[in-house]
Amino acid sequence: MIRKIFKFYLILLLILIWSSLYGSLLKHHYSGGEKHQNLQKFAVTLAQIPNTAEDIINNLFKGKNLDPNKPGILLKHKDKPRFKQFIPNKRNALLILPRYDHSLSRSVIDLVDLNNFETIHTYSHDIDEMHDQVVNRDEFKEIFIDDVPIRFEYRHPLLLEDGSIISDSDYSVEFKIDHCSNLIWINDDEKFHHSKMLDHNGDIWVAGQMHPQSKYVLDYKAYDYWDDSIIKLDLNGKILFNKSVTELLIENNLIRDGNIFVNGLDNRFDPIHLNDIEPAFTDSKYWKKGDVFLSLRHQSSIIHYRPSDNTVINYIKGPFSQQHDIDIISDKEISIFNNNNFLEENEYSEILIYNFETKEYSKLFNEILMKENFKTFTAGLSHIFEDGALLAEEQNHGRIILINNKGEKEWEFINKDKNGDIGFISWSRVIEDETKIKKIKSIIKGKKC
Repeated sequence: MIRKIFKFYLILLLILIWSSLYGSLLKHHYSGGEKHQNLQKFAVTLAQIPNTAEDIINNLFKGKNLDPNKPGILLKHKDKPRFKQFIPNKRNALLILPRYDHSLSRSVIDLVDLNNFETIHTYSHDIDEMHDQVVNRDEFKEIFIDDVPIRFEYRHPLLLEDGSIISDSDYSVEFKIDHCSNLIWINDDEKFHHSKMLDHNGDIWVAGQMHPQSKYVLDYKAYDYWDDSIIKLDLNGKILFNKSVTELLIENNLIRDGNIFVNGLDNRFDPIHLNDIEPAFTDSKYWKKGDVFLSLRHQSSIIHYRPSDNTVINYIKGPFSQQHDIDIISDKEISIFNNNNFLEENEYSEILIYNFETKEYSKLFNEILMKENFKTFTAGLSHIFEDGALLAEEQNHGRIILINNKGEKEWEFINKDKNGDIGFISWSRVIEDETKIKKIKSIIKGKKC
């Protein structure tokens, strides 16, 4: 009897010790600790088992055949309709909507008229044919696994006035397709990812990943390091400018040489994680035309950078964590999509407004976003309309909400396919320019594919 009691308390003690060590590993991981990487990965994987099992069980009960190659079916908004208008309001605007369609087992780009939320055109090009044209295969081995048609995603597609699209699949080649989804060109000089933005000269700023790596990274022999860079392309896909973010930080004395390689918040291979480049179109008291704002997710910081003289004008750390999508919204303000991934009080994502004049932050329509249980741990995007309305994209859950300038929900879209399965949305875009809208609608009406 005594032996049984002893065994019971010994097992209990061992469980307590294990729980304490396990909790410490998780806390160490989520606070950015660099020690015991393998043990950290094991602890995080173990912690994710309940969520993974829940997704599998939910999918099984929905009667789906699980395909490990396909992106998962999203479940948060499964009981909602695909589209619901709460407040009637016609908007002369176009929504460029890149989305995964499970019924097609691939991504498409829908062009949606926001007057009536009708899809007026869809882009869907031959991905295998594009990959056949890749010459730089040593750098792009992963795309034949990660970016096969069933897994490919159109990321933040840029719609031009002639109806053509420039996009990538995140850490893939950059490419251009015409109105009929015919491939025009690809660029496989570097890996391209995240946002794509036109500047005042009509060139395109897009995030890249340098290969070979930049001087400081090579000198440090950090060969597995993801050397994110800011790249400017012309409309023919030619690289005009390519600058390592790590290099510009070191050259502007914002980090010590080598420090970035061992103290990254997420891990030592990807401590920068550039996810947005926002160019300035005009001069203001606080920036110059041609400046760019850079969002560094794993540094939870925003860099105001002047490419013309390699100068960091502002290094912004604020009440945001692992943010995305910076937009210039006035001559003294920017908006910031705050994923809000702090260790505490992180339940909702939010839209912050930073005022360079007052150096203060405010939150836009925060009450309704909280009421809507709006949260995307990764990615996410917002657009503030000319009339002050807000479009907010909850990418992880396949939802877009439009909130009017009174703070009321105007409509909600859930990316459901014809079978009711929800797929991801990968950074939509709004066009409000009337001249551009007329040109694009004319092209759609006049050209048959």
